[in-house]
Amino acid sequence: MGVWGRGMKQLTLGAVGFDRYAKTTRRAAFLAEMEQVVPWSALCALIEPFYPKPGNGRPPVGVERMLRMYFLQHWFNLSDPAVEEALYDSQAMRRFVGIDLGREPVPDETTVCRFRHLLEEQVLGRRLFDEVQRHLAAKGMKVATGTIVAATIINAPSSTKNADKARDPEMHQTKKGNQWYFGMKAHFGVDSRTKLIHAVAATPANVADSTVLPELLHGQETRVWGDQAYRGQRAVIREHAPKARDFTNRRYRHRGVVDEVERAKNRTKSKVRARVEHVIGVIKRVFGFAKVRYRGLQKNTHRLLVTCALANLFMARRHLLRCQPA
Repeated sequence: MGVWGRGMKQLTLGAVGFDRYAKTTRRAAFLAEMEQVVPWSALCALIEPFYPKPGNGRPPVGVERMLRMYFLQHWFNLSDPAVEEALYDSQAMRRFVGIDLGREPVPDETTVCRFRHLLEEQVLGRRLFDEVQRHLAAKGMKVATGTIVAATIINAPSSTKNADKARDPEMHQTKKGNQWYFGMKAHFGVDSRTKLIHAVAATPANVADSTVLPELLHGQETRVWGDQAYRGQRAVIREHAPKARDFTNRRYRHRGVVDEVERAKNRTKSKVRARVEHVIGVIKRVFGFAKVRYRGLQKNTHRLLVTCALANLFMARRHLLRCQPA
């Protein structure tokens, strides 16, 4: 549903502008694509039952408008005050949300914050993620029988220069190579054919990748890929995906001796496993979710679920745009 739907008003001439020269920016092109591929009606229907109804006070901002602002926060890595500021700055963003400054102000950061808290309190992140999965399946992008499992660290501030004079107690430190990291760990189960995320979990950074493996399998796999962090999990794979063969990388170096056969096998497996790096790249580099924004695991897990739903739509956008009626 476009910016004209769900009760949104036609823009005034002042909002459209009379610029003689114009160019479609990358931001505007991106938003035009997302406008078409997000299943707005279905996602809004999930939120409507929990959203405040008009009463005697100031009428609430429409659900779809708030959801559009919320998605802008994820796509452009914006805080509550930053998304309000960005909407005043960017005509492309205002058109996407359906805001006409000739008639109304941008919803303020408090309104944005309340909407985000509503989604978190009602645990709607998981339902939004599942609804996007259903939408993609209906468009022909169903989960196949190959799963790549992977994890990545999302950094958290290690400083104690804050109101609580302490680091976030739900985040932990872990060592990777010779470097220490502090934060949480995002775990993914990714379809090996489409590269779409079908399972998501979040833990403190010190939790071993392999302990979350059961949550990342849908059970119908015939092959499971993963790096050496998942080696030795054949029994777990067999229990949770009985038909699956274990294609996780094996250790090829032992006491200084290199097993060239095993190393060659790992290289072959890694050609498939490497597809998950594109998924992580979308989340951390395209959408900027390389650092946590909130304190506590619950809020950041909610953000991760919504980000993964939007990452799936972004990665599937070419297919979804082809499915659009002419």
